[in-house]
Amino acid sequence: MHRVAGLIIIFALWTTGFATAGQQPQKLPGSFEVPRSDLTNAEALANQLTALSPRVDRQEATLLADCAYATLSQLRRQYRMFGTPIFNNFLIYHGLRKRGYCYQWTADLLVALDALKLKTLELHWGESYAGTWRENNCLVITANGQLFERGMMLECWRHMGHLNSHLLLSDEDRYFENRKYAQRVLGGSAGPSASNSNHRVAFEKSTIAKTKAGD
Repeated sequence: MHRVAGLIIIFALWTTGFATAGQQPQKLPGSFEVPRSDLTNAEALANQLTALSPRVDRQEATLLADCAYATLSQLRRQYRMFGTPIFNNFLIYHGLRKRGYCYQWTADLLVALDALKLKTLELHWGESYAGTWRENNCLVITANGQLFERGMMLECWRHMGHLNSHLLLSDEDRYFENRKYAQRVLGGSAGPSASNSNHRVAFEKSTIAKTKAGD
């Protein structure tokens, strides 16, 4: 009798284990090397993204945050920002740096985050003062189906390649979405030579004010 009862208990625990395993969320692929100094900031960004909507998956928010900080750490080494953001534009203008304009930071970050193929978060291209020397670009992250204006702004050019994140509506400048340019970046048609001719920023080589292609 005791033997039968023991077998029943073992069987119950065995089947419960399978059921529990089936209910556990699947781990998202990919891991990123976040600089030690950015670990706290990455966790804070994941919290901000999760708070956008109950629909946001916490694992996706963490994945995006880790990818963003790891990507920007790599870009800082590649871009070798020096002085101030405007002075860095001056260096690019004179050929002493290859990349580092605000839209190039945004484009490279967009490509990296798009590769995650997120399902509960959406990526948007934001721009302010488009077509003028004051133009600035950023990424805006929203929950799936959420309004652009309700999103979280990711901007790094003004902070020398260090990520600054806050709600878009709280920024001092007003940003608008440019879906066509985001598609152009992800389509691979906004390379270094193409992008230089479609933005007018401080110390940018083109002296003719042009809107982004397709607008």
